[in-house]
Amino acid sequence: MMTELARRAETEPSTVLEEHSWLGAAIDDDTAAGRFASWGASTVIDEHTGGPVIPRALFEALHARAGLAAAWPVGNAGLLHVYGYLLSSVPTPYGLKRDRWLDGTLARAFGLPDDEFVPWARASSLLSRVTAAAQDLLARPVRMADGPIGRMVLGLGDPTDTDAVALVYGIDERLITTFPVASGAAVLEEWDADPDRPRWNAAVEG
Repeated sequence: MMTELARRAETEPSTVLEEHSWLGAAIDDDTAAGRFASWGASTVIDEHTGGPVIPRALFEALHARAGLAAAWPVGNAGLLHVYGYLLSSVPTPYGLKRDRWLDGTLARAFGLPDDEFVPWARASSLLSRVTAAAQDLLARPVRMADGPIGRMVLGLGDPTDTDAVALVYGIDERLITTFPVASGAAVLEEWDADPDRPRWNAAVEG
């Protein structure tokens, strides 16, 4: 299902958003609740592939639906990393961006049910669920550093019996992204080697 939706979203994004309550109506709910304010800015240009993870038409349709101003390629990180990634069909060295919401790995790393981040599995919006889990972890940072675009904060979940560790990254107390990593120790080693470098597609708001 998601493969076909992602393909259609490239050319008819507004129609795809309207067709599914866990997309358009969920974004409407997030907007009404002010949830996007908890997220900072991100670029859609992926740091690994060098290209956009979603097309410009989808980028603009998402921000229009959310009532958010944005200037390509920089937009709201919550909107892009949650709903944009869900509809991305661009492969990366780590797989498809939407896998983090669908395959249960990240949910388990947070100590949550496998389907916690499956958009249609709950009445609440996907963004509301992701924001709640990510904010809780970011409130217990393992690293902080002042960088060129603000105070960067890193949260890492505790090692568990799951197959990954949850990572959360924020700038100036606003969320940027969350995803599963195989090794928290490896993330810390990379961070400590270059602590003031912005990471994971964080950007300066336009």
